[in-house]
Amino acid sequence: MLPQRRVAALAPLLLAAAAAAAQPTPPPQGQADPRAAEVAERLLTALGGREAWEATRYIRFNFNGRRTHVWDKHTGRHRVEGQTQEGKSFLVLHNVATREGGQAWLDGRPASAEEAPELLERAYGAWINDTYWLLMPYKLRDPGASLAFDGEETLDGQVYDKLRLSFQAVGLTPGDTYWAYVNRATGLMDRWAYRLQDQPPDAAPTVWLWQGWDTFGRIKLAPLRVQLGAERRLELRDIAVADTLPDTVFSSPEPAPSP
Repeated sequence: MLPQRRVAALAPLLLAAAAAAAQPTPPPQGQADPRAAEVAERLLTALGGREAWEATRYIRFNFNGRRTHVWDKHTGRHRVEGQTQEGKSFLVLHNVATREGGQAWLDGRPASAEEAPELLERAYGAWINDTYWLLMPYKLRDPGASLAFDGEETLDGQVYDKLRLSFQAVGLTPGDTYWAYVNRATGLMDRWAYRLQDQPPDAAPTVWLWQGWDTFGRIKLAPLRVQLGAERRLELRDIAVADTLPDTVFSSPEPAPSP
């Protein structure tokens, strides 16, 4: 079972980014010391640059074979489909920015009045969790985030600038802490580590490698995560980034065309 609860701390940050993406002025940034801000900007440049990230519109991916997302980053429209733990197929069409309305289907039929609210809530939680596993390096300067330079570290012959990410009383788990390891040679994040707020302060952080960086649309994404010290892999499959998609992707239960 992958540790999903920790990303709840970032729900307001991702929601703010989704809502602000359609605004004429860029969203405010979180706090960062000067060295951390410089490293974060270098990372964003290696990923394609701020303009490329802000211009990115539609992102589709499958989370570890469990569910497929299509997200309109500029408006918050979101489509997610997969299977419940009980093996039933589901489809949800909603807006993660406004959280108003939304439609849900279960096993090919419209969800009942009792089923729909739970499916919509699960879809929102899945969006929070799954997009963070895909997009965390783009979120270091989000509102409510505090970024600090945490020193230099050499691992496997590579020199890393280590960034510590914490939160200013936002979300459900503001005591969580993350570390981003930015490869000084490539500018990319090769690994992340985290310690949850309900863990002892001296507990060893959980570490995952981010592998397979490649270009999708205007930006770079890494499709594979491998946990150090454990035989665990997490794959972000069928990644696609597009400038245009039919509106029916977010309004009709018919199969969505590939970007």
